[in-house]
Amino acid sequence: MINSVTKILAAILAVILMYVFPLDNSAQKQDDLSFLVAFKSVTNFVDSVRDKGYITPTMYNDFFEELSSTGNTYEVTMYHKHKTYDPNYDNMTDPNNPAFLGGFTLNYDEFFNDQIMPVLFPTNVKTKDDQSRWYKLSKGDYFSVQIKNTNRTPAQIMRDFFTASNTTDAKINIPYGGMVSNEDF
Repeated sequence: MINSVTKILAAILAVILMYVFPLDNSAQKQDDLSFLVAFKSVTNFVDSVRDKGYITPTMYNDFFEELSSTGNTYEVTMYHKHKTYDPNYDNMTDPNNPAFLGGFTLNYDEFFNDQIMPVLFPTNVKTKDDQSRWYKLSKGDYFSVQIKNTNRTPAQIMRDFFTASNTTDAKINIPYGGMVSNEDF
């Protein structure tokens, strides 16, 4: 009886070591490669936008195609902070008699996907090379992109199967951004 139990445990252990562990390791490596490809895509896209000072529909589509090549789906959040200098006035309640106090206040106007995407992909029939479809940024603005995978990766599925859980957290979460250094339009 003890001999047969030992043989069954040895067979289960052999299956785990020969099949399950390599599959899990392979899925984890696939996730690591997906992360690296996504990271490279995000940094190339953001750095290109920061160097050029604009986003074109072609740039965005190429970026999204690179992300799609990982086999995952992503939520892409773009964030643009436009720097403005507002003069300091006193008595702003009377528009006919404002008094300039001297100096300026630095403010930022913030734009997100809801404002950026309609410029890149309007409802009219303009060609994708039309410059009115370029989203333009100014030197000194701040631009960033954050991506999160929306699907469960192969490694998450395998781990959830063996741990009897349901992980919904994003395995690939990449924020990247910086200051716009040029305006090439």
